[in-house]
Amino acid sequence: QVQLVESGGGLVQPGESLRLSCRTSGFFFRSSDMSWYRQAPGKERELVAAITSLSGRKNYAASVKGRFTISRDNAENTLYLQMTSLKPEDTAVYYCIPDWAVEFDQWGQGTQVTVSS
Repeated sequence: QVQLVESGGGLVQPGESLRLSCRTSGFFFRSSDMSWYRQAPGKERELVAAITSLSGRKNYAASVKGRFTISRDNAENTLYLQMTSLKPEDTAVYYCIPDWAVEFDQWGQGTQVTVSS
């Protein structure tokens, strides 16, 4: 059974940083392309960042490029998202997911990030 446990969210002021973690189990993390998504109130879920399994190639949404960094620890089956220079528009619930699981709608509980002064 796929388990995705996101953590590290919180309330921060604009310009501050957070590091999100996603502990995974129940699937082959090492061989899975992984992504972070977010969903703001009243909006659809959107892709934030992605990292491939083998080459570790990374892609980012235009809105976070240069501010967010996705990384993975295959030994710990854990995905990370380092977020810097946070803006109020980054406020959302953040989710991690293996790319193959998106079509099966297998989301975790997410972690809330609130950026407010």
